[in-house]
Amino acid sequence: MNPTIDRLRLAHFGNIELLAKQVVEGFITGLHKSPFHGFSVEFAEHRLYNTGESTRHIDWKLFARTEKMFTKKYEEETNLRCQIVIDSSSSMHFSNETISKLEFSIYAAASIIELLKRQRDAVGLSLFNAELELHTQGKSSAAHHRYLFSELEARLRNYDEKKKKATNTISILHDIAELTHRRSLVVVFSDLLDDHESIDELFRALQHLKHNKHEVLLFHVVNKKIEVDFELENRPYQLVDMETGEKIKLQTAEIKELYVEGIQKYFNEISLRCANHRIDFMPADINEGYDQVLLQYLLKRQKMN
Repeated sequence: MNPTIDRLRLAHFGNIELLAKQVVEGFITGLHKSPFHGFSVEFAEHRLYNTGESTRHIDWKLFARTEKMFTKKYEEETNLRCQIVIDSSSSMHFSNETISKLEFSIYAAASIIELLKRQRDAVGLSLFNAELELHTQGKSSAAHHRYLFSELEARLRNYDEKKKKATNTISILHDIAELTHRRSLVVVFSDLLDDHESIDELFRALQHLKHNKHEVLLFHVVNKKIEVDFELENRPYQLVDMETGEKIKLQTAEIKELYVEGIQKYFNEISLRCANHRIDFMPADINEGYDQVLLQYLLKRQKMN
């Protein structure tokens, strides 16, 4: 298991912003040692001065060192607007023995916010289950970043397992398509465990995002070992639906083949439809750490430049 996860499990004892910085620093260090070392992860705070522009914001100290004129980039001069959307329904609290899908999504989102902060890009945050619990517009101010980190920390600390929260992904995505500033990058973290019969409606909602000129990066957050490969001991289990509380008893060996075939068919169909609709779809296994998420974010951002 990625040691980053173990470190991030200490979130109850630390600051999520600090932990996100540690993840990003480790990721950038790894990039320089990998085949992706050519990525631009040096986040410029200046841009070259263009003839005819006001000289008001020229950094003269930098000019003295480099003999080149750069103007300081301010927060309103953002290159990208990103809306991070996190499914916080009860099924997202399913975990391995170390971390839940929701915790993984929150830490991954915090790390993306840290990258966006360094790039001086605007970022907003949406949290939903059956309802849209939080939706902020994209901003790039330090105060806004602190607010987003505090909201993510609150979701980590205030979970009540007794409160069952269903998912209403389809309706929420339609709302987000309208509420989010046009031409944003919408990054969604969800286990996609909505009604399997409503896949057509799910893609109508995703198409609504595309229709409003948004780019979409969809992270399918999953505990692959259990939820996809169904690697459980061959003994009786009582499984509990985390959103409804419904219980079922079963013998794993009797249903494993049918379950694996069904769940893989469902997720393969989502992947294929995403490709057909030019939506970036990425499985995010909670057992594999955060580099997989940050790399896909950078690849997507690079394609948008």
